[in-house]
Amino acid sequence: MKLTQIRNATLKVEYAGKTFLIDPMLSAKDSFPGFPGTLNSHVANPTVELPLPMSEILAVDAVIVTHTHQDHWDDTAKTVIPKDMLIFTQNARDQWDIQMSWFRNTRALEEHNEFHGITLIKTPGQHGRGQILEGLMGDILGNVCGIVFKHPREKMLYIAGDTVWYKGVQENLERYKPDVIVLNSGDARVLPNESIIMGKEDVYEVYKTAPSATIIASHMEAVNHATLSRKELRAFIVDHQMNSRVLVPEDGESYSF
Repeated sequence: MKLTQIRNATLKVEYAGKTFLIDPMLSAKDSFPGFPGTLNSHVANPTVELPLPMSEILAVDAVIVTHTHQDHWDDTAKTVIPKDMLIFTQNARDQWDIQMSWFRNTRALEEHNEFHGITLIKTPGQHGRGQILEGLMGDILGNVCGIVFKHPREKMLYIAGDTVWYKGVQENLERYKPDVIVLNSGDARVLPNESIIMGKEDVYEVYKTAPSATIIASHMEAVNHATLSRKELRAFIVDHQMNSRVLVPEDGESYSF
């Protein structure tokens, strides 16, 4: 298994002989406005450029879109990804949305899915906490998912997606016991200053619950509402003696397992 952090939640996963592109946000720096109702909404997105050539990013066998927010599936992705590329979506609604951009090889994920001997398991997530999930903001945040990758010759991989730490993530960890975990860890916030993905304390909860797993922090320093920097997370990791199992990659950095 090889994982490459591209930018934000966009990852390239080489697994059991197949290559996947996860949550492609492929626009050039400053291409679209900050997200309304979020912190620092005056800042344009993405806040950094892509670290790799587009041709290298798109050299994949399939795309997985955990949900269709613009920082996971943007207008550039809709334009540059080949229309016959296989795209896995979290549900039929997202599948329909993607098909409206003329993609003709889409597949809505069931709980268990097979792809060339690889098992893909859709897992639940929670895109925020408490009152933030009620009313209009809850409708905007919508449904999200994570993915577990399984193959007899590979370590088990869990990409948690846009979720905070909650009972569902704990149950995913206890049920599947992944060897490698990717957490969206930038502590993105909506007004009034509410977290909608994991921050450093959430990472710590995962670290304690999965004592044998390697954790990779993704979704950092690329969108207007991200509040946790790599520098701050790395300092927290050292302070809590987590540095043997928690990795904080730069954009473009890869790990093999």
